[in-house]
Amino acid sequence: MEWFIVLSLIGLGILLIVIEVIFIPGTTVAGFVGCALIVGGVVLTFSYFDKQTGWIVIASTAALSAILFFWIFHTKPWKQFALKSSIKSKVNEGAFEGLKIGDEGITISTLRPTGKAEIGEKTLEVATLGNYIESNTRIRIIKISSNQILVEPYN
Repeated sequence: MEWFIVLSLIGLGILLIVIEVIFIPGTTVAGFVGCALIVGGVVLTFSYFDKQTGWIVIASTAALSAILFFWIFHTKPWKQFALKSSIKSKVNEGAFEGLKIGDEGITISTLRPTGKAEIGEKTLEVATLGNYIESNTRIRIIKISSNQILVEPYN
């Protein structure tokens, strides 16, 4: 029964450390608990058995951990969980084409200070300089930046 307890603690500790390294990188609770379980298993080995057995368990745990981490980092089994595609587009890419300062439109939603407006044939997210503009109000573009259109009410 003592061997079952010792091996379970050490095995669960190594498993938690592997889970932390692969799935939740950084210093988290899983890593700390895993280290504590390994240390607890080794301490119990020294208390249940003699010193020689304790040192053999320490050496075996270190060797098993080293082999396991070598295998994990060289075969990269977590690649099947990783996202392989990436998004190449940018926010509002091409949305502002054909727009210029002075273009007029109408608000679809209330601008507080951001909201939706229809300018030409496009429905866009626009912003004010901090003003509150009701929906169905005529607006005019006063500034176009790379990611934002600033508008003001227009009568």
